[in-house]
Amino acid sequence: MRPIDLAREHGLSAQAVRNYDAAGILPPSERSATGYRYYTPLHAQALRTFLALRRGHGHQRAAEIMRAINRGDTDSVYRLIDAAHVALLAERDTRTEVAATLGALSAAAPTQVGGRPLTVGELARRIGVHPATLRTWETEGILRPQRDRATGYREYGPDCVRDAEIARQLRRGGYLLRQVAQFLESLREAGGTDALSAFLSSWQDRLATRSRDLLAGAAQLDAYLTLFGHP
Repeated sequence: MRPIDLAREHGLSAQAVRNYDAAGILPPSERSATGYRYYTPLHAQALRTFLALRRGHGHQRAAEIMRAINRGDTDSVYRLIDAAHVALLAERDTRTEVAATLGALSAAAPTQVGGRPLTVGELARRIGVHPATLRTWETEGILRPQRDRATGYREYGPDCVRDAEIARQLRRGGYLLRQVAQFLESLREAGGTDALSAFLSSWQDRLATRSRDLLAGAAQLDAYLTLFGHP
């Protein structure tokens, strides 16, 4: 087969196939007497595998997996695959924890100490972070505490406590500060409940899609490993 023959199946250009070949994503190809590359069903399956893996793993990780196979390093292949599933499981657990936390916070407003707002130290102890972390979150727009008019000290009311609980769970799940800030901003703008429901539903949909993409990639990978072992 020629590069264009592999490309047509996926709506790619022949140059894209050549680029994948040069990047080591396809196994080594041979050339005709006139210098043109030609490919076999093994190369066709390699391209199918890479494109399927890319949906679940991303371009860079999918390329790493293919290069590891093509150099015969199956141990690295399995490690990369396992790491992706471990990361997805961790994110799934984080989503469950966030949903539980938000559900509890929606059911009842956070209890304040003595009926008053919390201080920075009290809130830090409550959620298990360092006070400096709360100040960083404030700088990033995650928290918006009020200030005591007499002392100038920060005061964290129910909304701030809720936001801090959400931030803690999202940060544990690997979310960047700017991502946490963006979510909390949308939550404030939407008024709370609707944004929470939409966020959790969208998150669950992304997890389900990623799981299915990983499964589809694994099916193509298994086919490629079989061909690669018995060309």
